[in-house]
Amino acid sequence: MTENYDYLFIGHATADLTEEGRRLGGTVSYGARTVHAFGKRVALLTSAATNEPLLDELRPFADVRSLPAEATSTFENIYDASGKRKQYIRSVAAKISADDIPAEWLSIPLVHLAPLTDEVDPQIAHQFKDATVLLTLQGWLRRWDADGLVHFKRWFDADVLRSIDIVVYSEEDIVEAPDLEQAFAEHVEHLIVTRAEKGGTYYHNGEAVDYDTPQVEVVHATGAGDIFAAAVLTCLPMFDGDMLKSIRVAARLGAISVTRFALDGTPSPEEVQQAIAEVE
Repeated sequence: MTENYDYLFIGHATADLTEEGRRLGGTVSYGARTVHAFGKRVALLTSAATNEPLLDELRPFADVRSLPAEATSTFENIYDASGKRKQYIRSVAAKISADDIPAEWLSIPLVHLAPLTDEVDPQIAHQFKDATVLLTLQGWLRRWDADGLVHFKRWFDADVLRSIDIVVYSEEDIVEAPDLEQAFAEHVEHLIVTRAEKGGTYYHNGEAVDYDTPQVEVVHATGAGDIFAAAVLTCLPMFDGDMLKSIRVAARLGAISVTRFALDGTPSPEEVQQAIAEVE
């Protein structure tokens, strides 16, 4: 039944190649665990290799439906002596189109488009007439060469953006095209640009407000933006549409996340309740 779900994620769960081995990653993975910690019911449409064992780690947190693919989308980060990162995409799962969305999921009230490998068809945004739709932009800003090395790709589509309520991205995502910040601010009702320990900027219909984030010692930053975005969208109806309150909760949870490693950084239900109590 549709009413069983509060939040829908669409995007690839990934395999991240690390020194410790092959690990579950991706916006949907961090996000599903976060939304579940709020006590919400999560649906997740993804694609991965048939019988991908990493998906089993997601099933306690979401109803996972995976389109079969020859491979799971796989990322590898390689750092040089100076600490500069090069990101590689080693394999990519199947594209996700509007036809792949179960009909009973089209009325889920909160929808999070979470592309990582340009896998989510932008036209999907038009399918959710009554939902609040959030886009984490990064996966539409990536292209990669024959070696899998990831490069920036410019993306902006005013027609698609008309069906998206909230766009979230990191300032690092558009460092090669800083003009996009103003363009997005003028075309979506809500734009949030995160700036790591500096907090970020929230635009409401083009009007900018800066926000702070708690200062912590960073252990591992991966996933913080995904946790932040999922928390913003989850909080919004809880706070009757108060975006600044939602951002304050999300910033607290994002800060907590970087003090732990990878998926261990997703919040506990107790941390969620404490963050909510601190802003009410």
